Amino acid sequence: MKILIELPTWLGDTIMATPAIENIVNYYHEPEITVVGSFTSIELINNHPKVVKVEVLNKKYTYLLKVARDLGKFDVFFSFRGSFRSRIFKLLISSKNKYLFERNKYQNCHQVEKYNHYINDCLKTDYKAGKLNIKPSLNSSFDYSNPVVGINPGSSYGDAKRWYPKEYAEVCVKLSLQYNIVIFGGFGEEDIAVDIEKLLIESGIQNYQNLAAKTSINELISHIANLDLFITGDSGPMHLAAAFQIPTIAIFGSTNNKETSQWMNEKSIIVKKDLECQPCMKRSCPLKHHNCMKLLEASDVLDAVKSLN
Repeated sequence: MKILIELPTWLGDTIMATPAIENIVNYYHEPEITVVGSFTSIELINNHPKVVKVEVLNKKYTYLLKVARDLGKFDVFFSFRGSFRSRIFKLLISSKNKYLFERNKYQNCHQVEKYNHYINDCLKTDYKAGKLNIKPSLNSSFDYSNPVVGINPGSSYGDAKRWYPKEYAEVCVKLSLQYNIVIFGGFGEEDIAVDIEKLLIESGIQNYQNLAAKTSINELISHIANLDLFITGDSGPMHLAAAFQIPTIAIFGSTNNKETSQWMNEKSIIVKKDLECQPCMKRSCPLKHHNCMKLLEASDVLDAVKSLN
């Protein structure tokens, strides 16, 4: 059975799609899976034992036509995206059965469940959404010699989701006696990591490491999988931590924790303010005050850390 899967664009969404992908694998006998998607999503999935081929898509429509021709024929095509570009790609793909995720069809549930409902609708099944399933490279291993807290202050979606460097730094200073500190971040998130680093230096903290924009996806997986504690905003790395059951403090502002909180991580605590304007789901604060993050203090996060212990 030849299956083509178009993955979500973002790291976090791809992680949240993994239970649905496992249900696809469980449904078909010995599937041969080809996956297409962004570089980030491909890096996350390409070690799956049922994946036989991967293809990174770019935004050019002429490239979609070339890829569709080169990939050949499939028995079934699943797209976890609902964009106009994905609709065009669906038309170009040669497959007996084609399915496209519809965002508006699945409401009022976690994103993991949305993807899983979509697959159940496609296959006429009633599979439950299981655990997040990440298969890192066998060559990617890392082990910390001392307890480590990971800090992930960035967010690819926009600044509305970001807590402030000063507050992160204050948390790190307080925890530095118990943990070594590792700062994470993707490309484009170096500035906020450097701001935190400067504040740590000013406070005389030396037991830290800044890895922002310095790791591959497999290296990021390996680092996060071996943390003792993770403090993060709503982000892709937050979902990586959930996959490995890392004790996590998840800071939520503009986004909906009922839809994108950590999935099946019993060691997770959400820190947020229950404001009338939450969740606005905007990239930047539409009211210009950013109170969902501004009113959160380091003490709120530190109190959450204490409750985890």
